[in-house]
Amino acid sequence: MTITASELTDRLAAVEDPMNDDDIVSMGLVTDVAITEDAARVTLAFNAPYAPTEIEIGNAIRDVVEDAGLEPDLRASVGADEGFDDDVLPDVKNVVAVASGKGGVGKTTVAANLAAGLNDRGARVGILDADVHGPNVPRLLPTANEPGVTPNDEIVPPASDGVRVMSTDHMMPDGDEPAVMRGPMVNNVMMKFVNEVEWGRLDYLVVDLPPGTGDASLNLLQTLPVAGVVVVTTPQEMAVADARKGLRLFEDHDAPVLGVVENMAAFHCPNCEDVHDPFGSGGADEISDDYDVPILSELPVHPDFDSGDMDGPTVRDDDSAVQDDLFEFVDATADRIGEINRQQVAEHVAERGDDVPTEPETANAGD
Repeated sequence: MTITASELTDRLAAVEDPMNDDDIVSMGLVTDVAITEDAARVTLAFNAPYAPTEIEIGNAIRDVVEDAGLEPDLRASVGADEGFDDDVLPDVKNVVAVASGKGGVGKTTVAANLAAGLNDRGARVGILDADVHGPNVPRLLPTANEPGVTPNDEIVPPASDGVRVMSTDHMMPDGDEPAVMRGPMVNNVMMKFVNEVEWGRLDYLVVDLPPGTGDASLNLLQTLPVAGVVVVTTPQEMAVADARKGLRLFEDHDAPVLGVVENMAAFHCPNCEDVHDPFGSGGADEISDDYDVPILSELPVHPDFDSGDMDGPTVRDDDSAVQDDLFEFVDATADRIGEINRQQVAEHVAERGDDVPTEPETANAGD
């Protein structure tokens, strides 16, 4: 006897979301179930492509469907019905801001490696260099071409090994020429990058925010549908204090904090093999405890992070001793984006009081 969509939905309730401690049906993550003669189409409110936990949940769903004697056809679809705003950057699934309370902590290096790492995992990725006065992203993600223009006068960002890059550095004729702009001009440039750039369909748009809590960061947070913010700090007391101020800014503007990256956390001596803390330790732990946000990574002091000597992001250097650390950071960030997205879906579904929808039993999974 062929299983019905309702019966399959009941079986799917055995699949847990390990990051949210609830089952996927109760959370409203199963938005549609349709059965054909030999296949089951299951539509999920998943929005973090290549996040390890969503891959794990997907594999568990496939097992349930196959145990029911059907071929699994899994699809992801998240939009306005699940509480997400499609008005700004409608073709971008997740805007991920990378921020720091002060300059010099490696924020841009972290942002560039995050973008390249997500791209290398298979995601469609762009990076917006919003640090107008210090636009260094193209140094880490160099592009062979300059930005193009569509017939509709939209800017086409050039690509760096698959990552689409937009930066004010592309507009400067001389790389040493300072970007002399006052506040309103900075905001106009940023809004141009948001509204007049043809980003295409992206899974992730990484935004390298300027350091501090100034107008540019505030305006971007108020304009963009930010999925989450990565806060970068170093262990020094002043850097940690400034990072905490940034965290307060994001909390006050309802921008979810994905977690903290502590850069230059330790130095692994290649000669004596001892581990040293030249800049102190424990700063990220304090932020994590006080603000209840995870530590996404503790990245070591390493010459690979000297952007002046880099041919590209370290995450793409198979010979680098910190490549594994960087991919762990990339995966942790994608997982946090997925966790928060799924929480938002569950909260929205709970507010509506919806039941899990199912299509008629004869629905065609190819429709």
